[in-house]
Amino acid sequence: MKSKSGTYALVLRSYASTRTRIGRWGWLDVRPGYYIYVGSALGPGGVLARVSRHCREHKTKHWHIDYLRELTSPVSVWYSYSPTRLEHSWAEAITKLNEFEPVKGFGCSDCDCNSHLFFSASEPELPGFAAVVQGSVKSTEL
Repeated sequence: MKSKSGTYALVLRSYASTRTRIGRWGWLDVRPGYYIYVGSALGPGGVLARVSRHCREHKTKHWHIDYLRELTSPVSVWYSYSPTRLEHSWAEAITKLNEFEPVKGFGCSDCDCNSHLFFSASEPELPGFAAVVQGSVKSTEL
């Protein structure tokens, strides 16, 4: 990854069932399986800085994903470099894939999206995702 502006989909794995409070958003029942969180990194440090922050274990909780990240392990990140904010179109595209279930209201308090977090019982695969977002998407294992 590079320190360039872009959009990313962080793939996380949960190994256990638990319930956690996500800041002021509310309670989330975390299930064993995979979560995909979609975001943009248009500021200083770009995709590399944002994903690195998400992967750190100890940090100040700022975003909804910071709370979920405490209970999950990073698996990979799918990303694309562009100064255009694509997170909303990526989130919309993911809703078209049958294996993904949106977590209503998560990570999208500043937009009109249904969700920026999606759950899948099985490990998601890049080719299906790349096909629905219709762009050049790269992948890095974490």
